[in-house]
Amino acid sequence: MDDKKNEDYSIKMPEIEMRNFNGRASPTQREPFLSGSKSTTRSSVHHRLGLSNITNSPPISILAYCAASISMTITNKYCVSGANWNLNFFYLAIQSLVCIIAIILCKQAGLITNLAPFDSKKAKTWFPISLLLVGMIYTSTKALQFLSVPVYTIFKNLTTIVIAYGEVLWFGGSVTASALFSFGLMVLSSVVAAWADIQHALYGQAEISGSDAALALSTLNAGYAWMGMNVFCTAAYVLTMRKVIKKMNFKDWDSMFYNNLLTIPVLFLCSFVFEDWTHDNIAKNFPVDTRNSLLLGFLYSGLATIFISYCSAWCIRVTSSTTYSMVGAINKLPIAVFGLIFFAAPVTFGSVSAIIIGFISGLVYAWAKVRQTQMNKLQLPTSQPMMSASSQSSRDASSA
Repeated sequence: MDDKKNEDYSIKMPEIEMRNFNGRASPTQREPFLSGSKSTTRSSVHHRLGLSNITNSPPISILAYCAASISMTITNKYCVSGANWNLNFFYLAIQSLVCIIAIILCKQAGLITNLAPFDSKKAKTWFPISLLLVGMIYTSTKALQFLSVPVYTIFKNLTTIVIAYGEVLWFGGSVTASALFSFGLMVLSSVVAAWADIQHALYGQAEISGSDAALALSTLNAGYAWMGMNVFCTAAYVLTMRKVIKKMNFKDWDSMFYNNLLTIPVLFLCSFVFEDWTHDNIAKNFPVDTRNSLLLGFLYSGLATIFISYCSAWCIRVTSSTTYSMVGAINKLPIAVFGLIFFAAPVTFGSVSAIIIGFISGLVYAWAKVRQTQMNKLQLPTSQPMMSASSQSSRDASSA
């Protein structure tokens, strides 16, 4: 996405002439009470000017994107981290349902103007993408359920490696030496995080028994397994969506609308088929003391989906795609720190070292992408791109 500079707003205040050319008094003189509209106009102008300053402020857009990303991760972790929680499909279905309702209400209120009407043919084409999305978000919540937020954030970096090499195979991309170095740091941070987690599970507490250590270790192994599946599901979703979205000419709101709408029946069906809907299990998943806060988390997670999408587009619009990628790399550090604060994740030398290495790897990768983009702009084409027969005939006809 191209960089977009902030627009300059010039406000022209109405000039008040005391008399018209025919010598008669102006309407302002004949009707003194209309002067109140002048102050109203000024206040509305100041209000619009203040709002434009906010919507075109790079620091505010960056803070909003970081707040949306952090709050979404923390909310997901809170909603699925109950001791007896096992209704992940239901949670994701409610999340998508809230998102769709909010999008429809915003469209009816005029806040969303570029959402195309529903097209059944596009829905059929997009449905496989939605199935990949179901796999991505389900494995994500399962990994968050068993792993701490810092470890989840660190292992999420491995998705970047799979996507990068997927782009090499599918789209003819390339991996530079600096990007390869960042990949090495990402793998190292994941190894250190896993080692620190295992060490804490086995020897972190003096009074821990053998059975408790085995249970903690099995929990971590389950989390790593779900995290591994999430890495490949996320890469498959991103790469496939990139390949299909250009053919369908989808805008941001269109892809979000179809994604959430088409996943709702799949998620509810999976919930009713694979999850336990007995009265006792529902009571375990929604205990009385945390039921209201849990339902509030459900509601916010659906709204946060829209919030993140808007803040991402907002940040890119008022800054640049380069700044956005750098913010995404830097944002992993506060997410890990907030995970340590809110969920009492173990703070050890290994876990802190893994967070720092993962943070540095994100910065190195963002810098590598910026450098690669700049180098591509400086290179001149060495050969004429191949044209199809229809394109060549159109070009010959126009030049004749």
